[in-house]
Amino acid sequence: MGRDVVSAKLDIIFKKIFTENRDMLHSFVAGMLDIPPESISEINITNPELPPETVSGKFSRLDLSMRVDNRIVNVEIQVKNDPDYRDRTLFYWAKLYSSELKSGEDYSELKQTITINIINFNMFGGSDYHTEVAAMIKGTDEVFSDKFCIHFFELKKVGKKPNPIDNRELWLQFINADSEEEFEMISSTNVPIMQKAVKVIYDMSEDTKIREVARLREKALHDEASALKNAKAEGIEEGMEKGRAEGRAEGRAEGMARGMEKGKAEERARMIEQLRKMGVGSDVIDKLS
Repeated sequence: MGRDVVSAKLDIIFKKIFTENRDMLHSFVAGMLDIPPESISEINITNPELPPETVSGKFSRLDLSMRVDNRIVNVEIQVKNDPDYRDRTLFYWAKLYSSELKSGEDYSELKQTITINIINFNMFGGSDYHTEVAAMIKGTDEVFSDKFCIHFFELKKVGKKPNPIDNRELWLQFINADSEEEFEMISSTNVPIMQKAVKVIYDMSEDTKIREVARLREKALHDEASALKNAKAEGIEEGMEKGRAEGRAEGRAEGMARGMEKGKAEERARMIEQLRKMGVGSDVIDKLS
């Protein structure tokens, strides 16, 4: 039986790994952006803290924001497929992009802003685990602005067999791994930085404090998912009850209308019968009816 290991899919584990191991962060960012590691001169994490209330609180974000040379880069792990996830991602990108411009600065000072979304569900068609969203001019291949860039990496489409020359896929396989067997497959590639990453995971898995923090975070995420599910169910039930009430009201209105129409028809029939008794001809009665 293999050892019980923590998973880097859990956002708090992911953030702790990469804030405390800068060489691993350097390799990871280069892989996700598909650029040579030597092209990155400096990475500064702008939100390295892990506040306790964020760890155990529902509806809290545990993302990793950084400045990579002259770019703003944000990485987020998303386990559940929220209906508004695309809109939330776009909104968060816009906040990052605009927040960097200081009062009085020229718009040309705005930096390229990149969000990296590692998601544990399928969002797009096709078998490719990577989707890049860019600002393009419709009908052409011309880029409107290279300052807009959103990456999605779908973990469920990532293969299991490690390729020692594919840095990006190795990191995604590392994040996706849930068992000692999977981590051992990654370590067997003999890629030094990946062997270090596996050792870091093993050490964290033996740390009782980290395991407790991971447990609290998993509980918070589970509670959040349950709260959203219950809210959705309550919303559906409330909508159904409102529909039933509106239906009953509509039924009463229709009944009243039918009654009024029936009353008018009966009154008209009595009037016609009275005219016949008075000897009024059929041609006149036909015109009245």
